[in-house]
Amino acid sequence: MVLGDALGADREDLLSDLAAWLARALGTAPRKLPLYERALTHASFGPEHYERLEFLGDRVLGLAVAHWLVETYPGESEGKLSHRLNALVSGDVCAEIARDLGVPAHLRLGKQAQDDGVFQSDYVLGDVVEALIGALYLDQGLEAAVGFIRRAWGERVDRLAAPPKHPKAALQEWSAANNRRPPAYRVVKTSGPDHAPRFTVEVSVKGHGEAQGEGTSKQEAETAAATAMLDRIG
Repeated sequence: MVLGDALGADREDLLSDLAAWLARALGTAPRKLPLYERALTHASFGPEHYERLEFLGDRVLGLAVAHWLVETYPGESEGKLSHRLNALVSGDVCAEIARDLGVPAHLRLGKQAQDDGVFQSDYVLGDVVEALIGALYLDQGLEAAVGFIRRAWGERVDRLAAPPKHPKAALQEWSAANNRRPPAYRVVKTSGPDHAPRFTVEVSVKGHGEAQGEGTSKQEAETAAATAMLDRIG
């Protein structure tokens, strides 16, 4: 992990180590190393951070996985393919990929962000993986990006014997099937610094009380709350 005040005389060694790790992690040697430095840079470190690359990488990931699913499941409807796609490109899966690759050790963080444990955040790790995909796409093109995605996601595509349902969708369907009103979600707590917020969301289903979930985004917290409610009523 690189801190904001750690770059100096040792920069050349740091860049050499970074290039070697990227070659192993991505399966190809980087040509434009500054792109990958930016992909690994959190906003707490400086103004040149990963968010624009994450925006691009998210679209490349979606396209690559969508194409992969169409090839793998030729008989499935658009709705079922969408469920598979949403599961495979979720923040949780991207964060899992990040940890598989060893991303946390290479994040560039400001000191406060490090002290706050940002390098452990699923939300940040997932975004950084998408930013790395964006950097690889700009550096070496779509074919290289798709090749990395297929290697990194590996058996996850084949492992989904049936299209998964998102917890919020599953809870919505359960409520309708049991003649209940749609689940109601509300944010009950927001904590943490601006660069690493944490949300607590409560979901209520009439006749079954409330359940809470936490996450680094409202969507992630809602998903956790829906999962907790499904566990309760299941």
